[in-house]
Formats: sequence, C-alpha cells, structure tokens
Amino acid sequence: MASIRQRGRNSWQITVSCGYKSNGQKDTKQMTVKRPEGLTDKQWDKQLDDLAHDFEKKVKNGTYLDGSQMTFAVFVDLWIKDYASTELAPKTFYRYQELLKRILPAIGHITLQKLQPNHLMDFYANLKEKGIRSDPTYIAKPDLMEIMNNQGFTDKKLADSTGIDIRTIRKTLNYKSIKHTTAQAIAKSLNVKVDRVFVINGEPAPLSDQTIKHHHRLISSILTFAVQWQLILSNPAERVRAPKVEAKEPEHYDEDTTETMLELLDKEPLKYKTMIYLTLYTGCRLGDLSGLEWSDVNFENKLLRIRQASQYIPGQGTFTKAPKNETSSRVISLPEIVISLLKEYKVWWNEQKLSCGDQWDKTSDRIFVQWNGKPIHPSTPTKWFKSFRERNNLPVLKFHGLRHTNASLLISNNVDVQTVAKRLGHSKATTTTSIYSHFLRKPDREAAEKLDNMFGKKKQIRTTQKQA
Repeated sequence: MASIRQRGRNSWQITVSCGYKSNGQKDTKQMTVKRPEGLTDKQWDKQLDDLAHDFEKKVKNGTYLDGSQMTFAVFVDLWIKDYASTELAPKTFYRYQELLKRILPAIGHITLQKLQPNHLMDFYANLKEKGIRSDPTYIAKPDLMEIMNNQGFTDKKLADSTGIDIRTIRKTLNYKSIKHTTAQAIAKSLNVKVDRVFVINGEPAPLSDQTIKHHHRLISSILTFAVQWQLILSNPAERVRAPKVEAKEPEHYDEDTTETMLELLDKEPLKYKTMIYLTLYTGCRLGDLSGLEWSDVNFENKLLRIRQASQYIPGQGTFTKAPKNETSSRVISLPEIVISLLKEYKVWWNEQKLSCGDQWDKTSDRIFVQWNGKPIHPSTPTKWFKSFRERNNLPVLKFHGLRHTNASLLISNNVDVQTVAKRLGHSKATTTTSIYSHFLRKPDREAAEKLDNMFGKKKQIRTTQKQA
C-alpha cells in the first residue's frame, strides 16, 4: 500500500515501495502533491486517498512518469506525441518546433524538478545576444553575374526560374542585401552552392523582445502540462517575468492613403484588385482569403462566409484547414461596391475557365486561382501587394496591415468594438481592445470633447453672466 505523510503546511508526500534494488537498498517511488484551495478536510482526505491509489497503480504497471528523472527534452517528446502533434493547428505546431530548436539545446538536459527560474532567465538573456538568429542576409559576389552570363540567364529569366520578383533580382545584381531564402533560390536555379555566388552580410540582428516572449510562452505552456500531469508541483516559468514588449500601434494606412490605394487599384488586374478590396472591406486574414470559394459568397444577401483557410508550411506544402478558432468561422456583410466587384470578377473567372478548357482544374471552386483553376499559393497576395506598393511608391505596409487598416477605419468611424471584434473573428472584444487600443483613443478624445461642449459652454456662459 502507498504511504502518505504531510511534508509542509499544504503539501503531502505519497510513497510506494517497489521492493529492493540489486545493492540491497529499498526501491521507492515518491510523489508530492499540494492541497487545492476550497476543499474541506474530508474532501481532501478522499482526494488524497484517490491520488495515492492512482499513483500506486501507475508505479506497479510501469506507467508512472518520474519528474525527478525526466529531462525537459524527454518531456517535450512526450508532450509532442500526446498533445501537440494532434491538438495544435499545423502552422502553430510548425512554429513551436522552430522555437524548440533554440530551447532544447539550452535547457533540454535539465530534469523537470531541477528546472529553476534562473535557468530560464539565463536563457532569455542569451537570446538577446547577437549571433542567435540563423537567418543572415547575403550580398552577391561578382561571380554571380559571370555564372548567369555563362548559363544564358538574364535578370528576367532568373526571375521566372526562381519565382522571385524581378525587382528583387535586380536589387541582388546591384549588390544589395537579400534574405537567405532568396539567395538559396537563386543558387539552386544556377545549380551552384550559396557560398559560390553570395557572401554573408555581417551578423544577423538580435532576436526581438516579441520573439523572446514567444519562447517564454511556449516554455510556460509546456511546463503547465508537466504540472497537470503531476510531474512537478509548480511551473517555474510563472515565477519569471516575461520579456517586456513595448506596445506599438498596428501598422495600417490612414484614410487618405487608403483612398489613394483604391484609386491606383483601378489600373491593376481585376483578380488582384478584388483580393485587396475583399481584404480591406472585411478584415479577413491572408489564409481566409486564399481559402474562399464561390459557395461562400451570398450575392443576394450581400454576405461572405469565412469557413476555411489555406496555409503553407515548408516541407509540407499547401493545405486547407479550419479557421484560426471557432469565432474565426463567421459571416460578414459586404458593401455594394464589393458585391459589384465580385460579380464582375466572376464573369472574368468564368471566361478564364472556358478559355482554359480541359486544362482547368474542375476539382476546385476557389475564388482566387492560378491560370489553370488550381488554388493560388497562400503567399501570392502578399507578394503581389508588395510589388504593387513599391511600384506606386505607397508607404511600407505588410499585407496583414490591410486587416489592421480595416479595423482602424471602422473604429475611427465610431463602429462599436463588439461589432469590429465579430467581423475580425476575435473570440473576445477585449482582444480587439488590446490590439487596437491606439485607435480607440480618438473616439475616447471625441467623447471627452462632446462632454466639454455640452457642459463647458454652459459654465462659460454662467461665468460671463456673473462677471457682467
């Protein structure tokens, strides 16, 4: 039978005897538990007996996990197998795996029960140093142009071969700094190693505070599971202050810039114009946009249904999944201008389908497709918008900034936060308030000014009358 003894004011130790070791010493397994708040003595005695019985059963059948012996790395493997690989969204799981490439070499060797806040603080301090990032930028060597000439590559041919925008190719040939992925793609097309035609452009910049905070959140989340699975009593990450991240206003276009952008879109291909209009007027995410099908558009009632997202993960390719969370599946009202544009685009889409004939992919009903009806790559809108923005000298803005622009314009025009939250697919209005707190200050100032206009003027009149 398992034995129970109280160790502290609020903790108990359960011990199970497993006989004797080869050296003659007793072989015991121990687990310490804390008494939850709110339980009566009778309730706790019953729960403690149940815990002891369950612990003894696990020890006897060999399923007990010992937090004093298990390293953080071993537990992460268990966490991945029993939770992360099946419960997390594919892109979230991929992002966590990338973070773990830095986390495990640093703290993976430490056993769960010996993992302390100082280990985490030292790790976060290390992440702030230079040389941590593995994505340096590159500058072309003179050899690049020579190899291109020898293989008959022009800048346009290289752009077509790599799928890289021709302006980026020209930027590369002018010895400007480029990303690692760009250098890899160019070297691959030329069938040479990266270091044959490129040189690293200094050390990569240190990790941002936001990225370090992502590491902290992941570690804390994993250790929460270790607590729930009774491998450790408490989560050491909860005793570490997360790296402070300065709140910044989400990047967006103001009303004038947005109006200029819409005017410039009139000269652009209908497909891309429709993409931008839909994103701007609905605030949908990039994955939501790429996953839209014609069945999601209700032309009669002017509604758009968001029910799936298209995403891409390196090594896995493109796939379709449910939206980010339950509230991300939503129905959004569309203005007449967007409905009219969608009708015009549908006519063009049908013409493309007819002209393509048997080459058209009849298995897909996606709104935004390639020349042959196959769904677009999820990054296509991002790349096109960057090209469009640079061609027209518009201020720098990521594609996701169009979603922020949508929210800022709605809030600045006094649309209540609850409505904005529902249109954006946020589960709580507090999420919207947190992200767009900068935008909410304007209506707040306007509210103060209205009160001042209501009562301030009357007080001024009374003061003037008294003085008279």
